[in-house]
Amino acid sequence: MSAPSLRQTQWRPHVLALNAPAAFRPWLTAAGSLTARLKAHSAQFRVQCLHQRTARCLSDEAAAIGMHRPGRVWEREVLLRCDNTPVVFAHTVVPMSATAEDWPLFSALGERSLGTTLFGDPLVRRGVLEFARLREGHPLAQRARKALGLEGLDGADELLLYARRCLYRRRRGTLLVTEVFLPSVLELISTNKSKQ
Repeated sequence: MSAPSLRQTQWRPHVLALNAPAAFRPWLTAAGSLTARLKAHSAQFRVQCLHQRTARCLSDEAAAIGMHRPGRVWEREVLLRCDNTPVVFAHTVVPMSATAEDWPLFSALGERSLGTTLFGDPLVRRGVLEFARLREGHPLAQRARKALGLEGLDGADELLLYARRCLYRRRRGTLLVTEVFLPSVLELISTNKSKQ
């Protein structure tokens, strides 16, 4: 079992604390919908749903969603693809106490974008962004590598991944979205489409 220091990360309120390469910073700090931004950088955007199920939340997520200790949540993980290349691994957790009234469309998203739902709903309140550098022992870094088929490849475990997360509220419900930016996101070039 990995040491707790590898399985948890410190989430920072400012992107400069990550020492991330400058090219990542516009992606990490962009306001508004990440879906809209990705669509503006590709001819074809697609959400690939990896799973949506009940699971135990990660130890560094519990307090953020109002739980005293890690417990059962609704979990959704997807790859966001631009022109069929995965560029973002996204992980969402919703406490089991949330109701269909809190998040009416969450259970039926399928391959639809969660971002489009969140930014199109006037009842949703967005919290502040937090940023982290995910080392190879962090569960989300491991899951992202697995989704990309990089498990067991030489050098893959050394890959540092940069992430951001944000807490959303609707009625009495909370929802935490973590977006892990894959190195391929840096290859995207704006197509100057107005998709905002």
